[in-house]
Amino acid sequence: MNWVRESRVALTALTLFTLLAGDFWRYLLSWWGWGIVVAVLLAGWIALAIKTRVNPRRIPIALAAFILVAALSTIWSAYPLTTLLAVSTTVATVFVGVIMAATVSLEQLLRALGVAIRWIIGLSLVFEFVVAAIVRGPVLPLWVDYTPPIPRAFYWSRAELFEVFDGGRIQGMVGNANLLATAAALGLIVFAIQLVDRRVPVVTAWFWVGAAGLTLLLTQSATITIALAGCAFTLGVIMLARRLDRRRRRMLYTGSVGIGVVGTGTAIALREPLLELLGRSSDLTNRLDIWESVIGLWAERPAFGWGWVSYWAPWVEPYSDLAVINGVTYLQAHSAWLDVAMQLGVVGLALFTVVVVTAVLRCASWSTDPAEGELAHTPALRLLPALIMTLLVVQSFAESRMLVEGGLVLFTFFAVASMRAGLPPIAPSPRVSVGAPGRASP
Repeated sequence: MNWVRESRVALTALTLFTLLAGDFWRYLLSWWGWGIVVAVLLAGWIALAIKTRVNPRRIPIALAAFILVAALSTIWSAYPLTTLLAVSTTVATVFVGVIMAATVSLEQLLRALGVAIRWIIGLSLVFEFVVAAIVRGPVLPLWVDYTPPIPRAFYWSRAELFEVFDGGRIQGMVGNANLLATAAALGLIVFAIQLVDRRVPVVTAWFWVGAAGLTLLLTQSATITIALAGCAFTLGVIMLARRLDRRRRRMLYTGSVGIGVVGTGTAIALREPLLELLGRSSDLTNRLDIWESVIGLWAERPAFGWGWVSYWAPWVEPYSDLAVINGVTYLQAHSAWLDVAMQLGVVGLALFTVVVVTAVLRCASWSTDPAEGELAHTPALRLLPALIMTLLVVQSFAESRMLVEGGLVLFTFFAVASMRAGLPPIAPSPRVSVGAPGRASP
C-alpha cells in the first residue's frame, strides 16, 4: 500500500502549497480558478475520509466548541449571510486539518511541508528575479483592472529584488512579503529537521536551508523575525526539558512562562528602539490605528461580537471602511486575538484562548515526553509540533493568519494530532545514511 501513503503525501503537499500560497492561484487564475483548485482538493480529502473511515468528530472539545460558537453567531450576526459563508469556509478548512491529522503521520507531514515550501521559495526567487531583471517594473495580478494611482500594496511584485539594501522587500509568487517570510520560516524549521535526521542528501538540505534564510533576509519581516526568536527560545526550553525529570520540567516551564511575560513586557516598553532596529515604524506599520478601530468596534458588542467573518468581507459594514490606509482597505485586524474578540466577543475569545493554550501544552508534551507509540519518531522530528505551534502563536499577535487557510490547517493538525489517542499511524522514516549516495524521498 505504498502508493496510498505516497498519494497522501502528494495531496497534503498540494493542499499546503495552495493554502500557504493562496494568492498565487488567485492572482494567476482569478478567484474562480482558485475556487476550482480548492474544490478539487476538498473533494480529495472527503474521498480519503470516506476511504479510511475517519471519524471527523474526534477533535478537541474546546476546538469543537469554538467552531460551534462561530456557527451559532449567524443568529446574532450583523451580516448573517456573510457569516454563513465564512462559517462554511472555516468548517471546510478545519475539516481538512482534522482528516489530515487522522491520516497523515508526523513524518509524512514533514515531507509534504518540505515539498510545498521548496516550490513556494523556489518559484518566488525565480519570479522576483525575472520581474527585477527582465520585466524591470512592477507586476500586477492577472484578471484585475485597477484605476491609477495604484497603491503599492496592490502589486503582485514591486520589482524590489535589487533594492533590498535601500528598504525594498520581495513579495514572491505569494504576492505578500509577510506570507513569503512565513513560508520561509516554516521551511527553515522543516529543512533543519530534515538535515539533522539525514532525511534528504546533506547538500540538498543545506541548499534549502540557505534558500530559506536568503528569503527571510529579502522579505525583511519584523513579525517573523520575532516569531523565529520565539522558536529559538522554545527550542532551548525543550532541549533542556528533555534532560530533566517531570518535577524539574514543571519548574522549568513555570520559569519559562515568567521569562516570556517579562520579555514581552520589556519588548513593549522598548518597542520604539527595537522597531527602529528592525526597520519598522513606531506605529507597527499602521497596526496601532487598526487595533484602535477594532477595539472600539468590539466595545459596541463585547459579549458575543459582531458575528464570525474570518477574513473581513469588504462588501459589508463595518468592514468596508473600518481600516482604510493610503487607499488600501485592510481585511484583517492584524491580530488573531483581536479579530476573534471583535467577531465572537468575550465568549469566543475565552474559547479561543483555551484552544490555543491546551494545544500548545500538548505539543510541548509531545516534543519532550513521547508516548510509547511515538518512540519511532526521532528527537529532531518531535520538535516539529512545538516549533511550528510557537511560530503560529507568536505570529498571531500581529497577524490573523492562524484563523484562515494554511495557518488554520496547520494549527488544527497539531491541535488534533497532539491528542495521544488521536495520533495518526507512524509511517516509515526514510533517512539518508551518513556518506551514502542513495536517494531519499523529498
